Amino acid sequence: MLNGGSSSGKSGIARCLQAVLPDAWLALGVDTLIEAMPASLRASDAGVEFAADGGVSVGPQFQALDAAWTAGVAAMAHAGARVIIDDVFLGGAASQRRWQKALTGLGVLWVGVRCESAVAVGRELARGDRVPGMAALQAEVVHQGVVYDLVVDTTHTESLVCARAIAAHVLR
Repeated sequence: MLNGGSSSGKSGIARCLQAVLPDAWLALGVDTLIEAMPASLRASDAGVEFAADGGVSVGPQFQALDAAWTAGVAAMAHAGARVIIDDVFLGGAASQRRWQKALTGLGVLWVGVRCESAVAVGRELARGDRVPGMAALQAEVVHQGVVYDLVVDTTHTESLVCARAIAAHVLR
């Protein structure tokens, strides 16, 4: 489980993990869920809204889809699929508890993906596909109350180096 703010490097680490880990691993994340949602829910108070300042608010339809998504990803893992989950714990510890419940009985490595806010903001601007401000707003809040087995920092460390550190823990 990779948790970090927007533009912290989670997706890059997930792709590198797929390359360095033995066996086939699926990389699934909250961005995949949002892309799969109907366009009408990607800018709706019932779905998910991205404010001009980078804030994110979720409504009841998003929450219902997210609960189903979580259960579905967990079902794949319980069925034997190796899964790298790339998420943004907007609810901090409450988000982690939701995943812990869904993944009960499985071996999970909880990884915090940190990145200095200024660096994440630069990445956000370079990407051009995020609302400016998301990276700064999420850099710390997603880690509040979350307990990790491992923390990596992509501020000055490449995704591949972080992935190798994570893989070393997975392969133990």
